[in-house]
Amino acid sequence: MSIRNPFFAAPLVLAVVGLMAGCGKSSEPAPAASQPAPAPIPQIGGAPVVKLTRPATSNGQQMEFLSVTVLPGRGMNVFQITANVPGKGEIPILASPTLEEAAAKLDGGPADQNGNASFSFGGAFLVPYPNRIVGPLSADGNTITTKWHGKTITLPANWHNSDDPTKNKHAMHGLILASQTENVQTQPIADGQSLTGIIHAGDFGGHWLSQTDLSFVITLTGSAVDATIVAKNVGKEPEPMAIGWHPYFAIPSGDRKQALLHIPGQQVAAINNYQDVFPTGDLQAVKGTKYDFSAAQGNALDDIYLDDNWSKLTRTNGAVDVTLADPASAYGVHILGLSPEIRTVQVYAPPTKQFAAIEEQFNFGDPFGKEWGSMNTGMVTLEPGKSVEWHVRLGLFAPGK
Repeated sequence: MSIRNPFFAAPLVLAVVGLMAGCGKSSEPAPAASQPAPAPIPQIGGAPVVKLTRPATSNGQQMEFLSVTVLPGRGMNVFQITANVPGKGEIPILASPTLEEAAAKLDGGPADQNGNASFSFGGAFLVPYPNRIVGPLSADGNTITTKWHGKTITLPANWHNSDDPTKNKHAMHGLILASQTENVQTQPIADGQSLTGIIHAGDFGGHWLSQTDLSFVITLTGSAVDATIVAKNVGKEPEPMAIGWHPYFAIPSGDRKQALLHIPGQQVAAINNYQDVFPTGDLQAVKGTKYDFSAAQGNALDDIYLDDNWSKLTRTNGAVDVTLADPASAYGVHILGLSPEIRTVQVYAPPTKQFAAIEEQFNFGDPFGKEWGSMNTGMVTLEPGKSVEWHVRLGLFAPGK
């Protein structure tokens, strides 16, 4: 499986130089007026931040995407997306700090172990495993082990029980959170721009069973933002692979209780508690429970705490169509999972926060865990030379229309 690698045509900056002449006298041309120096392009993770933009075309009368800001130095984190909403102007789609605040958090310090700070805002990509992986903890508390097809996998124990940092440490959200992207290129496309890049992940720092290349394409148009990742096994051994995304979708009105969430999932994974969020292996029907968000217009978030995983997903025109609507802002977003390998949707939405992290991913939590028995937990087996694609598209809509 392959993707295009377009090249970037750099924009030209034109300087206008004014000439002055004395009245009725010949004179030398006056020096050109000094121009302010262009603002430096900020760097995060040792690489320049990239911002895709397009001009509004509806004079503010229609919903349309306007920009996408990406951090190639941090695993291609989709840091921010903006859109025009009639009557509201340009609004942020994702819950993110300023770039300056983000740079301070993404510093590789204790709170950024394994790149953890990357999944605290914006939209981090999660490869080769989204969600949690549980296993025996090493004596030094730094790693856990698990098994796949009889082979041992050792992973960073980069997360823990939310009430007690020393309790139930486990692996969380993959191995590219702090990775730098190579061959980063932008180019114009019809009605927008695209961005491509490659992470030569290798064996993910010695933690995985083969060698992997990850190819990214992010596109911006007025009607859609698309994110595509192709993972290719370029090594000599089979390997498991799962891909996900962790975008924090903002509730622009700041009124979470009236925000409407739609999830086309018929079952939810039972967990031990919300401090660990470890699956028990029990899949429960959502109909008639607080986890039933299957109504077409969505159900109100109200004051419900969510950190849960939905499965048995219904597809519409081939897509897993999750929606988040903010009627108070006359705004809604479709999160369309287009890859057939997307089997689950994780939603993290604390009642005290004005966002819902909506994560369309291949796998269930703890996909190597014994609690699942022989069930297919969504990890794709990549043979040498084979690849798999993850593709999600965002679209805009006005609630009630």
